[in-house]
Amino acid sequence: MNQSAICAGTFDPITMGHLDVIERASRIFPRVVIGVATKAGKNTLFSLDERLELVRQSTTHIRGVEVDSFTGLLVDFAESKGVRVVVRGLRAFSDFEYEFQMALTNRKLKSEIETIFLMPKQDYSYVSSSNVRGVAELGGDTSAFVPVPVQRALDAKFG
Repeated sequence: MNQSAICAGTFDPITMGHLDVIERASRIFPRVVIGVATKAGKNTLFSLDERLELVRQSTTHIRGVEVDSFTGLLVDFAESKGVRVVVRGLRAFSDFEYEFQMALTNRKLKSEIETIFLMPKQDYSYVSSSNVRGVAELGGDTSAFVPVPVQRALDAKFG
């Protein structure tokens, strides 16, 4: 039985909502690979190396976590890591439609890889990386939305 899962995203930046889903996935799966998407062509606030480092710093307290980057299809990355379960977070009903379509597409591409959905705590159900970036850019306090290493990085970018 495969005891691994992947949590993937751009993580620009990683938020408390992301961490909540990763922590709960780690209670289900002894090995959780966090796949940081390179997203070539997409403008990100943080470089790939910065995002990888922020994810690593923000997950040191979670056992069984591996952090790696990937380009291309998530299902191909999962297969290369020997993982058969993709964990996705659902914040709101609007997320469900997109995530459901992606899960069905992934199933068609690699039928042996399953997708499971976890909902973050209610406290984080409205938090998104894009909202965090917007608040930080306008000088707002994002400390309730992101882990300490990310807050420091945001302060350095916008301080």
